[in-house]
Amino acid sequence: MYLEERNNSYTPTKVLAKQGVAAVGGILGGIGLLIMGALPPIGGILLGAIAGVVGIGALRSKDPEDKKPGAILAVSGCLAIVSRIGIPVIQPLAGAFLGLGALGCLAMGIWNGIKFFKGLKSRR
Repeated sequence: MYLEERNNSYTPTKVLAKQGVAAVGGILGGIGLLIMGALPPIGGILLGAIAGVVGIGALRSKDPEDKKPGAILAVSGCLAIVSRIGIPVIQPLAGAFLGLGALGCLAMGIWNGIKFFKGLKSRR
């Protein structure tokens, strides 16, 4: 017979909220980066410029929690633009980094989702 040992410590609500937001943001960010890499050149440049401007706006925010996502968004916007401009040496590198960034965002989103659901389960 399997007896489950209950742990009296549970994950605080604030931690769960942060993990949930990070999970959704990571997954959506990864999907967004994949879309930016798959768009035709004009669409990729336009979406990259929009992402870069929004990222720079978030970097200028006074809230310190906005700076990290702002930096990620600004860099991904620049990578999307550079991967679509026809500079022979830089274009493949930027495209590769854009793809790696997409996979990294997806992986972190999934990992935060797993931590979120484990913390949610510990609250029962």
